[in-house]
Amino acid sequence: MLNVILLGLVSFFSDISSEMVYPILPLYLTSTFGATPALIGLIEGIAESLACLLKVFSGYYTDRFHRKKRVAFIGYASGVIYKLALVFSGSWVGILGARMVDRIGKGIRTAPRDVMVCESTDKDHMGRAFGIHKALDMAGSAFGILIAYFLLMKTIGDFDYKRLFLLSIIPAIIGLLLFFFIKEKAKVCSTGVREPFWKNMGKLDKQLKLYLFVAFIFTLGNSSNAFLLLRAKNVGFNDISVILLYFVYNITASVFAFPLGRLSDRIGRKKLLVSGYLVFSLVYLLFALANHQTTLITAFILYGLYTALIVGVERAFVTEISPRDLKGTMLGMQSTIVGIALLPASAIAGVLWNVFGARVPFIFGAGMSLGAAFVLQFFLQDKRMETGR
Repeated sequence: MLNVILLGLVSFFSDISSEMVYPILPLYLTSTFGATPALIGLIEGIAESLACLLKVFSGYYTDRFHRKKRVAFIGYASGVIYKLALVFSGSWVGILGARMVDRIGKGIRTAPRDVMVCESTDKDHMGRAFGIHKALDMAGSAFGILIAYFLLMKTIGDFDYKRLFLLSIIPAIIGLLLFFFIKEKAKVCSTGVREPFWKNMGKLDKQLKLYLFVAFIFTLGNSSNAFLLLRAKNVGFNDISVILLYFVYNITASVFAFPLGRLSDRIGRKKLLVSGYLVFSLVYLLFALANHQTTLITAFILYGLYTALIVGVERAFVTEISPRDLKGTMLGMQSTIVGIALLPASAIAGVLWNVFGARVPFIFGAGMSLGAAFVLQFFLQDKRMETGR
Protein backbone atom coordinates (compact mmCIF):
# COMPACT_ATOMS: atom_id res chain seq x y z
CA MET A 1 0.00 0.00 0.00
CA LEU A 2 3.02 2.32 0.45
CA ASN A 3 3.50 2.28 -3.32
CA VAL A 4 -0.13 3.33 -3.80
CA ILE A 5 0.37 6.30 -1.47
CA LEU A 6 3.63 7.29 -3.17
CA LEU A 7 2.02 7.08 -6.60
CA GLY A 8 -0.85 9.13 -5.22
CA LEU A 9 1.62 11.75 -3.99
CA VAL A 10 3.29 11.86 -7.41
CA SER A 11 -0.14 12.61 -8.88
CA PHE A 12 -0.81 15.07 -6.04
CA PHE A 13 2.19 17.24 -6.89
CA SER A 14 1.76 16.79 -10.63
CA ASP A 15 -1.85 17.94 -10.37
CA ILE A 16 -0.89 20.92 -8.23
CA SER A 17 1.31 21.93 -11.14
CA SER A 18 -1.34 21.20 -13.80
CA GLU A 19 -4.26 22.87 -12.03
CA MET A 20 -2.29 26.02 -11.29
CA VAL A 21 -2.53 26.44 -15.06
CA TYR A 22 -5.56 24.58 -16.43
CA PRO A 23 -8.49 26.64 -15.05
CA ILE A 24 -6.96 29.92 -16.21
CA LEU A 25 -5.93 28.66 -19.65
CA PRO A 26 -9.35 29.33 -21.27
CA LEU A 27 -9.25 32.79 -19.70
CA TYR A 28 -5.71 33.31 -21.04
CA LEU A 29 -6.75 32.17 -24.52
CA THR A 30 -9.78 34.47 -24.64
CA SER A 31 -8.18 37.55 -23.04
CA THR A 32 -4.76 37.37 -24.73
CA PHE A 33 -5.45 35.74 -28.10
CA GLY A 34 -9.19 36.37 -28.57
CA ALA A 35 -10.05 32.66 -28.82
CA THR A 36 -13.71 31.68 -29.34
CA PRO A 37 -15.47 28.73 -27.62
CA ALA A 38 -15.21 26.75 -30.87
CA LEU A 39 -11.44 27.32 -31.04
CA ILE A 40 -11.00 26.36 -27.37
CA GLY A 41 -13.02 23.22 -28.04
CA LEU A 42 -10.78 22.36 -30.99
CA ILE A 43 -7.60 22.89 -28.94
CA GLU A 44 -8.85 20.78 -26.04
CA GLY A 45 -10.27 18.10 -28.31
CA ILE A 46 -7.02 17.66 -30.23
CA ALA A 47 -4.92 17.65 -27.05
CA GLU A 48 -7.11 15.24 -25.08
CA SER A 49 -7.59 12.88 -28.02
CA LEU A 50 -3.86 12.69 -28.60
CA ALA A 51 -3.29 11.73 -24.96
CA CYS A 52 -5.87 8.99 -25.01
CA LEU A 53 -4.78 7.58 -28.36
CA LEU A 54 -1.30 7.04 -26.96
CA LYS A 55 -2.47 5.23 -23.83
CA VAL A 56 -3.11 1.88 -25.47
CA PHE A 57 0.44 1.76 -26.86
CA SER A 58 1.85 2.84 -23.51
CA GLY A 59 -0.17 0.08 -21.86
CA TYR A 60 1.00 -2.49 -24.39
CA TYR A 61 4.63 -1.49 -23.87
CA THR A 62 4.08 -1.77 -20.12
CA ASP A 63 2.62 -5.28 -20.39
CA ARG A 64 5.26 -6.58 -22.77
CA PHE A 65 8.48 -5.05 -21.50
CA HIS A 66 7.59 -4.39 -17.83
CA ARG A 67 9.08 -0.88 -17.73
CA LYS A 68 6.27 0.67 -15.72
CA LYS A 69 8.25 3.04 -13.52
CA ARG A 70 10.48 4.32 -16.33
CA VAL A 71 7.59 4.94 -18.72
CA ALA A 72 5.52 6.68 -16.04
CA PHE A 73 8.47 8.92 -15.10
CA ILE A 74 8.92 10.04 -18.71
CA GLY A 75 5.22 10.83 -18.91
CA TYR A 76 5.24 12.95 -15.77
CA ALA A 77 8.45 14.73 -16.84
CA SER A 78 6.64 16.10 -19.91
CA GLY A 79 4.68 18.36 -17.54
CA VAL A 80 7.79 20.47 -17.01
CA ILE A 81 8.30 20.86 -20.77
CA TYR A 82 4.61 21.82 -21.11
CA LYS A 83 4.89 24.73 -18.68
CA LEU A 84 8.03 26.03 -20.38
CA ALA A 85 6.27 25.82 -23.75
CA LEU A 86 3.39 27.92 -22.38
CA VAL A 87 5.83 30.62 -21.31
CA PHE A 88 7.29 30.94 -24.80
CA SER A 89 4.03 30.60 -26.75
CA GLY A 90 3.10 33.72 -28.67
CA SER A 91 -0.18 32.58 -30.24
CA TRP A 92 -3.00 30.09 -29.80
CA VAL A 93 -1.06 27.72 -32.07
CA GLY A 94 1.76 27.71 -29.52
CA ILE A 95 -0.74 26.99 -26.74
CA LEU A 96 -2.07 24.08 -28.79
CA GLY A 97 1.47 22.72 -29.17
CA ALA A 98 2.08 23.06 -25.42
CA ARG A 99 -1.18 21.28 -24.62
CA MET A 100 -0.22 18.49 -26.99
CA VAL A 101 3.09 18.02 -25.15
CA ASP A 102 1.23 17.85 -21.84
CA ARG A 103 -1.37 15.39 -23.10
CA ILE A 104 1.29 13.20 -24.76
CA GLY A 105 2.85 12.89 -21.32
CA LYS A 106 -0.49 11.94 -19.81
CA GLY A 107 -1.01 9.39 -22.54
CA ILE A 108 2.36 7.83 -21.77
CA ARG A 109 2.10 7.72 -17.97
CA THR A 110 -1.48 6.72 -17.16
CA ALA A 111 -1.48 3.00 -18.02
CA PRO A 112 1.87 2.09 -16.36
CA ARG A 113 0.93 4.09 -13.27
CA ASP A 114 -2.43 2.35 -12.98
CA VAL A 115 -0.79 -1.07 -13.41
CA MET A 116 1.60 -0.20 -10.57
CA VAL A 117 -1.41 0.67 -8.42
CA CYS A 118 -2.94 -2.69 -9.39
CA GLU A 119 0.23 -4.58 -8.51
CA SER A 120 0.50 -2.87 -5.13
CA THR A 121 -2.76 -4.21 -3.72
CA ASP A 122 -4.84 -7.39 -3.67
CA LYS A 123 -7.95 -7.95 -5.77
CA ASP A 124 -10.35 -7.56 -2.82
CA HIS A 125 -9.19 -3.98 -2.20
CA MET A 126 -8.77 -2.74 -5.75
CA GLY A 127 -11.46 -0.10 -5.39
CA ARG A 128 -9.87 1.19 -2.19
CA ALA A 129 -6.44 1.43 -3.83
CA PHE A 130 -7.71 3.37 -6.83
CA GLY A 131 -9.85 5.45 -4.47
CA ILE A 132 -6.79 6.46 -2.43
CA HIS A 133 -4.91 7.37 -5.58
CA LYS A 134 -7.80 9.38 -6.98
CA ALA A 135 -8.36 11.17 -3.67
CA LEU A 136 -4.73 12.35 -3.59
CA ASP A 137 -4.88 13.19 -7.29
CA MET A 138 -7.94 15.42 -6.85
CA ALA A 139 -6.59 16.95 -3.63
CA GLY A 140 -3.55 18.08 -5.62
CA SER A 141 -5.87 19.58 -8.22
CA ALA A 142 -7.76 21.49 -5.53
CA PHE A 143 -4.54 22.79 -3.95
CA GLY A 144 -3.20 23.92 -7.33
CA ILE A 145 -6.43 25.82 -7.99
CA LEU A 146 -6.15 27.58 -4.62
CA ILE A 147 -2.62 28.69 -5.45
CA ALA A 148 -3.80 30.09 -8.78
CA TYR A 149 -6.69 31.82 -6.99
CA PHE A 150 -4.51 33.56 -4.40
CA LEU A 151 -2.01 34.67 -7.03
CA LEU A 152 -4.87 36.03 -9.13
CA MET A 153 -6.31 37.86 -6.12
CA LYS A 154 -2.98 39.58 -5.49
CA THR A 155 -2.72 40.91 -9.03
CA ILE A 156 -6.28 41.85 -10.00
CA GLY A 157 -6.29 43.77 -13.28
CA ASP A 158 -2.65 43.03 -14.11
CA PHE A 159 -2.26 39.27 -13.85
CA ASP A 160 1.07 37.84 -14.99
CA TYR A 161 0.07 34.52 -16.56
CA LYS A 162 3.61 33.58 -17.57
CA ARG A 163 4.90 34.00 -14.03
CA LEU A 164 2.29 31.51 -12.87
CA PHE A 165 3.35 29.08 -15.62
CA LEU A 166 6.94 29.23 -14.32
CA LEU A 167 5.92 28.79 -10.67
CA SER A 168 3.88 25.73 -11.60
CA ILE A 169 7.09 23.89 -12.56
CA ILE A 170 8.16 23.62 -8.88
CA PRO A 171 5.55 21.04 -7.72
CA ALA A 172 6.05 19.08 -10.95
CA ILE A 173 9.72 18.62 -10.07
CA ILE A 174 8.84 17.54 -6.51
CA GLY A 175 6.58 14.86 -7.97
CA LEU A 176 9.39 13.57 -10.17
CA LEU A 177 11.73 13.28 -7.17
CA LEU A 178 9.23 10.98 -5.42
CA PHE A 179 9.83 8.37 -8.12
CA PHE A 180 13.12 7.49 -6.43
CA PHE A 181 11.13 6.04 -3.51
CA ILE A 182 8.70 3.95 -5.58
CA LYS A 183 9.52 0.26 -5.88
CA GLU A 184 8.51 -1.49 -9.08
CA LYS A 185 6.79 -4.73 -8.12
CA ALA A 186 7.27 -8.17 -9.61
CA LYS A 187 5.13 -9.19 -12.57
CA VAL A 188 1.82 -9.64 -10.77
CA CYS A 189 -0.70 -8.12 -13.13
CA SER A 190 1.02 -8.91 -16.40
CA THR A 191 3.23 -11.83 -17.33
CA GLY A 192 4.87 -13.31 -20.38
CA VAL A 193 5.79 -12.11 -23.82
CA ARG A 194 2.71 -11.99 -25.99
CA GLU A 195 1.55 -11.35 -29.49
CA PRO A 196 0.64 -7.74 -30.33
CA PHE A 197 -2.52 -6.72 -28.47
CA TRP A 198 -4.58 -6.24 -31.63
CA LYS A 199 -4.34 -9.99 -32.32
CA ASN A 200 -5.99 -10.74 -28.97
CA MET A 201 -8.93 -8.32 -29.11
CA GLY A 202 -11.35 -11.04 -30.14
CA LYS A 203 -10.63 -12.93 -26.92
CA LEU A 204 -11.81 -10.14 -24.64
CA ASP A 205 -14.74 -10.65 -22.28
CA LYS A 206 -18.03 -9.54 -23.88
CA GLN A 207 -18.84 -7.42 -20.84
CA LEU A 208 -15.55 -5.54 -21.19
CA LYS A 209 -16.29 -4.92 -24.89
CA LEU A 210 -19.73 -3.62 -23.93
CA TYR A 211 -18.29 -1.28 -21.34
CA LEU A 212 -15.76 0.09 -23.83
CA PHE A 213 -18.65 0.80 -26.20
CA VAL A 214 -20.60 2.55 -23.42
CA ALA A 215 -17.55 4.67 -22.56
CA PHE A 216 -17.36 5.78 -26.19
CA ILE A 217 -21.05 6.76 -26.34
CA PHE A 218 -20.86 8.63 -23.05
CA THR A 219 -17.72 10.55 -24.05
CA LEU A 220 -19.35 11.92 -27.20
CA GLY A 221 -21.43 14.11 -24.87
CA ASN A 222 -18.68 14.77 -22.33
CA SER A 223 -16.87 17.84 -23.65
CA SER A 224 -13.81 19.50 -22.12
CA ASN A 225 -14.04 21.05 -18.66
CA ALA A 226 -13.11 24.31 -20.36
CA PHE A 227 -16.76 24.58 -21.43
CA LEU A 228 -17.91 24.32 -17.81
CA LEU A 229 -15.64 27.23 -16.91
CA LEU A 230 -16.85 29.25 -19.90
CA ARG A 231 -20.46 28.53 -18.94
CA ALA A 232 -19.79 29.81 -15.43
CA LYS A 233 -18.55 33.09 -16.92
CA ASN A 234 -21.58 33.13 -19.21
CA VAL A 235 -23.90 32.97 -16.18
CA GLY A 236 -22.11 35.84 -14.44
CA PHE A 237 -19.14 34.57 -12.46
CA ASN A 238 -15.93 36.59 -12.76
CA ASP A 239 -12.52 35.02 -13.42
CA ILE A 240 -11.69 34.61 -9.72
CA SER A 241 -15.05 33.03 -8.91
CA VAL A 242 -14.67 30.61 -11.82
CA ILE A 243 -11.43 29.35 -10.30
CA LEU A 244 -13.15 28.88 -6.93
CA LEU A 245 -15.92 26.88 -8.60
CA TYR A 246 -13.32 24.58 -10.13
CA PHE A 247 -11.79 24.23 -6.67
CA VAL A 248 -15.18 23.16 -5.27
CA TYR A 249 -15.40 20.46 -7.95
CA ASN A 250 -11.94 19.08 -7.21
CA ILE A 251 -12.24 19.08 -3.43
CA THR A 252 -15.61 17.30 -3.65
CA ALA A 253 -14.10 14.60 -5.85
CA SER A 254 -11.16 14.24 -3.46
CA VAL A 255 -13.37 13.84 -0.38
CA PHE A 256 -15.62 11.18 -1.93
CA ALA A 257 -13.16 9.19 -4.07
CA PHE A 258 -11.82 6.96 -1.28
CA PRO A 259 -15.12 6.04 0.44
CA LEU A 260 -16.83 5.38 -2.89
CA GLY A 261 -13.89 3.25 -4.03
CA ARG A 262 -14.22 1.17 -0.86
CA LEU A 263 -17.98 0.96 -1.38
CA SER A 264 -17.45 -0.49 -4.86
CA ASP A 265 -15.37 -3.30 -3.29
CA ARG A 266 -18.40 -4.21 -1.19
CA ILE A 267 -21.43 -3.74 -3.47
CA GLY A 268 -19.88 -4.06 -6.93
CA ARG A 269 -18.81 -1.64 -9.63
CA LYS A 270 -21.97 -1.55 -11.75
CA LYS A 271 -24.17 0.25 -9.23
CA LEU A 272 -21.68 3.07 -8.82
CA LEU A 273 -20.98 3.37 -12.54
CA VAL A 274 -24.70 3.65 -13.37
CA SER A 275 -25.15 6.17 -10.55
CA GLY A 276 -22.21 8.17 -11.86
CA TYR A 277 -23.65 8.48 -15.35
CA LEU A 278 -27.04 9.52 -13.93
CA VAL A 279 -25.38 12.18 -11.77
CA PHE A 280 -23.47 13.44 -14.81
CA SER A 281 -26.72 13.77 -16.74
CA LEU A 282 -28.18 15.84 -13.90
CA VAL A 283 -25.05 18.00 -13.79
CA TYR A 284 -25.24 18.84 -17.49
CA LEU A 285 -28.94 19.62 -17.24
CA LEU A 286 -28.16 22.07 -14.44
CA PHE A 287 -25.47 23.67 -16.61
CA ALA A 288 -27.97 23.91 -19.47
CA LEU A 289 -30.80 25.41 -17.45
CA ALA A 290 -28.84 27.56 -15.00
CA ASN A 291 -30.06 31.14 -14.67
CA HIS A 292 -28.63 31.75 -11.21
CA GLN A 293 -25.19 31.32 -9.75
CA THR A 294 -26.51 29.07 -6.96
CA THR A 295 -27.53 26.49 -9.57
CA LEU A 296 -24.02 26.36 -10.99
CA ILE A 297 -22.46 26.01 -7.54
CA THR A 298 -24.67 22.95 -7.00
CA ALA A 299 -23.71 21.65 -10.45
CA PHE A 300 -19.97 21.86 -9.70
CA ILE A 301 -20.45 20.01 -6.39
CA LEU A 302 -22.39 17.24 -8.15
CA TYR A 303 -19.75 17.14 -10.88
CA GLY A 304 -17.18 16.34 -8.20
CA LEU A 305 -19.44 13.55 -6.93
CA TYR A 306 -19.71 12.15 -10.48
CA THR A 307 -15.92 12.08 -10.79
CA ALA A 308 -15.57 10.23 -7.48
CA LEU A 309 -18.23 7.73 -8.58
CA ILE A 310 -16.68 6.95 -11.95
CA VAL A 311 -12.93 7.41 -12.33
CA GLY A 312 -11.39 5.15 -9.66
CA VAL A 313 -14.22 2.61 -9.86
CA GLU A 314 -13.92 2.44 -13.64
CA ARG A 315 -10.20 1.68 -13.45
CA ALA A 316 -10.78 -0.99 -10.82
CA PHE A 317 -13.44 -2.59 -13.03
CA VAL A 318 -11.32 -2.57 -16.19
CA THR A 319 -8.38 -4.02 -14.22
CA GLU A 320 -10.31 -6.89 -12.68
CA ILE A 321 -12.21 -7.93 -15.81
CA SER A 322 -9.23 -7.76 -18.21
CA PRO A 323 -7.09 -10.79 -19.12
CA ARG A 324 -4.25 -11.14 -16.67
CA ASP A 325 -1.52 -10.35 -19.19
CA LEU A 326 -3.43 -7.47 -20.84
CA LYS A 327 -4.31 -5.27 -17.87
CA GLY A 328 -2.05 -2.39 -18.86
CA THR A 329 -3.17 -2.69 -22.48
CA MET A 330 -6.86 -2.65 -21.53
CA LEU A 331 -6.45 0.32 -19.21
CA GLY A 332 -4.81 2.06 -22.16
CA MET A 333 -7.46 0.79 -24.58
CA GLN A 334 -10.27 2.20 -22.46
CA SER A 335 -8.56 5.58 -22.48
CA THR A 336 -7.85 5.34 -26.20
CA ILE A 337 -11.50 4.69 -27.00
CA VAL A 338 -12.40 7.68 -24.86
CA GLY A 339 -9.80 9.66 -26.81
CA ILE A 340 -11.33 8.72 -30.15
CA ALA A 341 -14.58 10.28 -28.93
CA LEU A 342 -13.03 13.33 -27.23
CA LEU A 343 -12.08 15.25 -30.35
CA PRO A 344 -15.56 15.17 -31.91
CA ALA A 345 -17.08 15.69 -28.42
CA SER A 346 -15.31 18.99 -27.80
CA ALA A 347 -15.66 20.06 -31.43
CA ILE A 348 -19.40 19.29 -31.36
CA ALA A 349 -19.81 21.19 -28.10
CA GLY A 350 -18.01 24.23 -29.51
CA VAL A 351 -20.08 24.28 -32.69
CA LEU A 352 -23.36 23.76 -30.80
CA TRP A 353 -22.42 26.63 -28.48
CA ASN A 354 -21.58 28.98 -31.35
CA VAL A 355 -24.61 28.12 -33.46
CA PHE A 356 -27.39 27.43 -30.95
CA GLY A 357 -26.18 29.01 -27.72
CA ALA A 358 -24.58 27.94 -24.45
CA ARG A 359 -27.40 25.63 -23.28
CA VAL A 360 -27.50 23.20 -26.21
CA PRO A 361 -24.13 21.37 -25.78
CA PHE A 362 -25.06 20.55 -22.19
CA ILE A 363 -28.49 19.22 -23.15
CA PHE A 364 -26.77 17.02 -25.74
CA GLY A 365 -24.29 15.74 -23.12
CA ALA A 366 -27.07 14.98 -20.64
CA GLY A 367 -28.88 12.89 -23.24
CA MET A 368 -25.78 10.90 -24.16
CA SER A 369 -25.10 10.18 -20.49
CA LEU A 370 -28.66 8.96 -19.93
CA GLY A 371 -28.26 6.60 -22.88
CA ALA A 372 -25.01 5.25 -21.45
CA ALA A 373 -26.62 4.69 -18.04
CA PHE A 374 -29.50 2.81 -19.70
CA VAL A 375 -27.17 0.44 -21.54
CA LEU A 376 -25.13 -0.23 -18.39
CA GLN A 377 -28.19 -0.90 -16.26
CA PHE A 378 -29.96 -3.30 -18.60
CA PHE A 379 -27.20 -4.96 -20.61
CA LEU A 380 -24.10 -5.14 -18.41
CA GLN A 381 -24.10 -8.29 -16.29
CA ASP A 382 -23.24 -8.30 -12.61
CA LYS A 383 -21.49 -11.63 -12.35
CA ARG A 384 -17.95 -10.22 -12.11
CA MET A 385 -18.80 -6.93 -10.54
CA GLU A 386 -21.05 -7.50 -7.57
CA THR A 387 -18.32 -8.50 -5.16
CA GLY A 388 -15.26 -7.08 -6.94
CA ARG A 389 -13.70 -10.58 -6.71
